[in-house]
Parts: sequence; structure tokens; C-alpha cells
Amino acid sequence: MGNKFLDCTALTIVIIGAINWGLIGFFQFDLVAFLFGNMSVVSRIIYDLVGICGLYLLSFYRYCGRKNPYAASKIRPYPLRISGYGHFPLPPFD
Repeated sequence: MGNKFLDCTALTIVIIGAINWGLIGFFQFDLVAFLFGNMSVVSRIIYDLVGICGLYLLSFYRYCGRKNPYAASKIRPYPLRISGYGHFPLPPFD
């Protein structure tokens, strides 16, 4: 967790996979197989991506119960400091 693009992409792919599994469970309709063929190369790649993203999202359990997911990292939100010259923000002081 930490790369927002990777996190959002993985979450989106897993949600699409979950919707596909819901279609299989409720209606016995495999959307991936319908669109790309039953166990074709493309459908296998899609299934692999969903599985890999699901394994990646397992790392999100480390952050369950935390109010700030970056609390253990070195990323700290700094308050906006106003300078006396034109009210431009100053860089944070370490």
C-alpha cells in the first residue's frame, strides 16, 4: 500500500472479478469466457490478473483498524504554513 495508482487498479480488477464470480454463482454465466472464449489465452491472462491483484490486496489487512493507513510510515501530513511574504506556503521544517 502506498502507490495509489497500483492500489486503485488492483481494487478495480478484483471488483470486476468479483462481479464475474457473482454472475457465475447466480446465473451460471461466465462473462470472461463469453467475451474472450472458454480458457483462451486472453481469458487466462484476465483470470491470472484477478488472482494476482487479489493476492496483492491481502496486504491491505495490515491496515485494518487504523484510522490513518500511513501512520506507521514516514509520510506525515504537514499543516499549511503561511509566510509573511505574499502568503505562499513554506516548505516543512524537519
